[in-house]
Amino acid sequence: MEYVTAVPHPRTPAAGPARAGRRSLAAALLCGALGAAVALLATRQEWAEGTATVAGGAFPLTAKGSDVTGVPAALAIVGLAALVAVFAVRRAGRFAVAALLALSGAGTVAAALAGASDSSALDDQAAKAAGDTSATVDALSHTAWPYVAAVGGALLLLAGLLALRYGRLWPAMSGRYERDGTPRPRRKPQTVDPDRPEDLWKALDRGEDPTGA
Repeated sequence: MEYVTAVPHPRTPAAGPARAGRRSLAAALLCGALGAAVALLATRQEWAEGTATVAGGAFPLTAKGSDVTGVPAALAIVGLAALVAVFAVRRAGRFAVAALLALSGAGTVAAALAGASDSSALDDQAAKAAGDTSATVDALSHTAWPYVAAVGGALLLLAGLLALRYGRLWPAMSGRYERDGTPRPRRKPQTVDPDRPEDLWKALDRGEDPTGA
């Protein structure tokens, strides 16, 4: 009677980390790109509205996110640039860029939430409309767009945290040019036959001295 021993399928030790690296990379790219787009879009929308009393009448006022604060849009651009730069650096540089990405997201969240209750932009408009520097806006209300910008910042923050945790497993842009880290050997100059004019001309075109001097 023959006994057949079941042989388990071999498992590559790096399969688990490689799979985690691919999944985290896809998630970070999606979160980072989507977060930056959402934050930038939200800053172009109306964040606050109110009225100012001008010549005894109510004058409507509105303020976009960029009027309230320019910080979320600026940090969203920084975060998007950091997301791209993550793939251009390695080791300590990648950790630093990933940290910048996470900080950009956190700053976007903080600035957006602070702008959700800010009235300075409408107060400035009210002062200009009334011709009185002490005038302030009345019936102030805010929209949900500041919180949408905060969601975009949270996605950037998540992308940064993923880069900090799994960035060492991600490929770099220059990886296929530096596989083993060794410098490429220099090409040897081609042999020139002095009796052949075409070889002499080709050597001159390459910037070589055909006389060998």
